[in-house]
Amino acid sequence: MPASPIRDSRAPAAEDSDLGDLPQWDLRDLYPGPDSAELHEDLKRAEQRARQIREDYQGRLAEADGETLAHAIARYEGVDETLGRLMSYAQLVYSGDMSDPEVGKFYQKIQEEVTRISGDLVFFTLEINQIPEAEMESRLQASERLAYYRPWLRDTRAFRPHQLSDEVERLLHEKQVAGRAAWVRLFDETMAALRFPLEGPKGREDLTSSEILNKLVSHDAETRRKAAKSFGEVLGQNTRTFALIHNTLAKDKQIEDQWRGFSRPVSARNLANFVEDGVVDALVQAVRESYPRLAHRYYRLKAKWFGVEQLPYWDRNAPLPEDDDRLVPWGEAKETVLDAYGRFSRRLADVGREFFDNAWIDAPVRAGKAPGAFSHPTVPSAHPYLLLNYQGRTRDVMTLAHELGHGVHQRLAGAQGHLMADTPLTLAETASVFGEMLTFQTMLQAETDPKRRKVMLAGKVEDMLNTVVRQIAFHCFEARLHDERRHGEVTAERIGEIWMDTQREALGPAFTFDDAYRNYWAYIPHFIHVPFYVYAYAFGDCLVNSLYAVYETADSGFVERYIDMLAAGGTRRHRELLAPFGLDASDPAFWHKGLGVIERFIDELESYD
Repeated sequence: MPASPIRDSRAPAAEDSDLGDLPQWDLRDLYPGPDSAELHEDLKRAEQRARQIREDYQGRLAEADGETLAHAIARYEGVDETLGRLMSYAQLVYSGDMSDPEVGKFYQKIQEEVTRISGDLVFFTLEINQIPEAEMESRLQASERLAYYRPWLRDTRAFRPHQLSDEVERLLHEKQVAGRAAWVRLFDETMAALRFPLEGPKGREDLTSSEILNKLVSHDAETRRKAAKSFGEVLGQNTRTFALIHNTLAKDKQIEDQWRGFSRPVSARNLANFVEDGVVDALVQAVRESYPRLAHRYYRLKAKWFGVEQLPYWDRNAPLPEDDDRLVPWGEAKETVLDAYGRFSRRLADVGREFFDNAWIDAPVRAGKAPGAFSHPTVPSAHPYLLLNYQGRTRDVMTLAHELGHGVHQRLAGAQGHLMADTPLTLAETASVFGEMLTFQTMLQAETDPKRRKVMLAGKVEDMLNTVVRQIAFHCFEARLHDERRHGEVTAERIGEIWMDTQREALGPAFTFDDAYRNYWAYIPHFIHVPFYVYAYAFGDCLVNSLYAVYETADSGFVERYIDMLAAGGTRRHRELLAPFGLDASDPAFWHKGLGVIERFIDELESYD
């Protein structure tokens, strides 16, 4: 479920009447309702088919010829897609209101049912991975139907060196709902239930995490200060719970990594992303080396604009003094994004318009709703859904462009089928960040007022720093936490120290911090939901910056190559996908080229002084 990086810079809540009619999604394209006959029939049918697959093939796949194996995979794909539809629906219902106990009960029930049913299928990929390489290649050569699944077989068999016995794999699979998944749910529901007090003109308000973070881009400095302190203090009151969740999940991962033979905490994620450890190390090193040229330099410039030597941390995403604080109604945001997509490719815009013409977007802020934004691909036989918390600022328009990019990517890749539509996280951010860049460049080119251009450039630079520098700082925090957990439980106080070390390194000397900020590590969902997810944002941003630089000077054919890249889904690795554009992520120059785009934006901002 690709999601936006944590951009804790949402704008103050606006009245819906100021924004126009904000769309809400209609999940009936998946199921009529949680208690619908269709949903229960799919559960029953998936259970029967999964059991039949086990009875027909368990213990026989290693000897199956190419045609038999291809037929078995097609049956497996059908059941897995049904289970994916069920789980997608439950996740989307739960994201719509995490505070409702009945919704939480439904979500847990579907998780448990899907896990139980899919237990009958655990043997399937394990037995496929037991087939020797030469024999598998012989079967692929002999069967055209099996050759269709070559990319999926390649990716599945990449995990062969780390595969455990059938019994252990099934145990890990079945314990998931009472182990890792339960701790993730505890985190989500704890965050959804927290309320953050804020004294304002109308008296005291008790705000959700999304609402309090929105105040960090208020034009009123005192509101930003109060919001930042309230957020940190309430998190601080709950750090024992959050530290327990982090410690438990890190230990759980350590145990499984040891059994599977992964030498580093990040290695399992790298393998899942089909990117080499060395490539990720090169990215992290390049970004960390760029901290002084990017984040330190920009924030020093921002402090100067605010007339101070150092900024308090709550001003990191504060609007510039020149910002007129204009609200962008939903209709204008929609046309701005679709126009930007259409200038690049009519086909991309047409696919994007489907999300607006149908009830595939949920935009309003609601109590209990998941914070942030995401695009859920669901399954190819349905369509993606977008979740936003739209509040009418330029950054919300960028988030719409970002998530629509995911949705378009997922829609195009759906033609590859259920097993081969998904892309690794490192490539999943390509269309989203590219969509943001298209939208930003369109808006910037249309702006002639120097003050507005400065505000727009500064906003874009801050988003890019949040996507690249901040996410790599998150990655470094996560790596250090997991390393220390190997030697024993890490206290909440020590976790706060690691957080402060990595934040100070990334943000530089332009900021002052207080004790409340030491607790901000606790709210980052990516650490909990998908360990070591965060570097994929920096990977995607640098990749797109390099790709956009090629686009600016490319001859005809770039658009077609780009759409072909998106439509490939998970059938090709990053080397194959980038080769038509003359790019290579294993070359250090690739990362420096992407970081250079941010540097040039900062150069332009310095010219406004």
